[in-house]
Amino acid sequence: MIMAYSNHDKVEWTLIFVLTFAQRFGLTLKQAFAYLSRYKGIEFVDKHYDYCHTQSFQSMVNDMTDYCHLKGGALI
Repeated sequence: MIMAYSNHDKVEWTLIFVLTFAQRFGLTLKQAFAYLSRYKGIEFVDKHYDYCHTQSFQSMVNDMTDYCHLKGGALI
């Protein structure tokens, strides 16, 4: 069964996630979003929001750091 989530909920969660990611690495919100976009993190969150939003932000930052690193990102 596929759950339907509102765009507002997805955008709000994604914004908080990107902010948490930015804080972890000392980036601006714009820099964090650009990095996550370049290394497919935002795409992953969009496609797998049903899973992502059930995890803690810190856990998702850790997982996304690994995911982006596998895609060529340098942050570890």
